[in-house]
Amino acid sequence: MDAGVSVDISVTHLAGAVNKPLPFLLPFTPDWRWILERSDAPWYPRATLYRQTVPADLPSVIARVRAGLAASG
Repeated sequence: MDAGVSVDISVTHLAGAVNKPLPFLLPFTPDWRWILERSDAPWYPRATLYRQTVPADLPSVIARVRAGLAASG
């Protein structure tokens, strides 16, 4: 696996454990582990957190993930 795109499931933790890049989609109200007001995770240094800015707005999150992937090459 070179990279992954995930929500909060086992794939997230696998990619983090093997230190792979990970765009990570979070709901408007995430689990406490994903610390509010951050776009990174202290325990997964290569993860980028993409959060919903309003409840149920997945299209804007996916658009930001796509832009981030395109910018990273």
